[in-house]
Amino acid sequence: MGGNYFTQAVLYLIEVVFDLYILAVLLRYLLARVRADFYNPLSQFLVKVTNLPIKSLRRLTPSLFGIDWSSIILLFFLQGLKIIILTLITSGHIPVVSGLFVLTIANLLKIVIYVHMFIIIIQVVISWINPGAHNPITIIMHQLSEPILNSVRRLIPAAGGFDFSSMVAIITMEIMIILLVSPLMDLGVRLSY
Repeated sequence: MGGNYFTQAVLYLIEVVFDLYILAVLLRYLLARVRADFYNPLSQFLVKVTNLPIKSLRRLTPSLFGIDWSSIILLFFLQGLKIIILTLITSGHIPVVSGLFVLTIANLLKIVIYVHMFIIIIQVVISWINPGAHNPITIIMHQLSEPILNSVRRLIPAAGGFDFSSMVAIITMEIMIILLVSPLMDLGVRLSY
């Protein structure tokens, strides 16, 4: 019985370490995509934490079509390795490559969606508590969420002085998780065995 608790603790630690680093690489990629302020303290921190593996991968993979492929390759590698390690510990086998690939894509999509949802929710809360607050983190959150919110605003303009773009964006992202990510996860699990 005690071994089960130890295994759960090990699984939790592995997930936390991988998830934090995957989040750092993902945020670095997203900040580069929206051309966020490079000199922002958060941007500088993410560059320092993720620079070694990305710099090494850049020697092997060029940037094509304005996409930093080294970051994407690192994200795929880290997420895939996390799934392999967790599956190996829990079930004693390595997932089949096709299932691993689908699970990796599904998990990365889920993380991207949740990051954007979290940022939008935090911005809404900040706008209620301290409207007009400007600090390095709120600036970065604004730069990450504005492309999504502007797309929604083009489809659904403000009505009566109320901006519903945050609510519509969050509902749309939840629907994406239900209709896209969950079926991909189920398919990945089926293909893994």
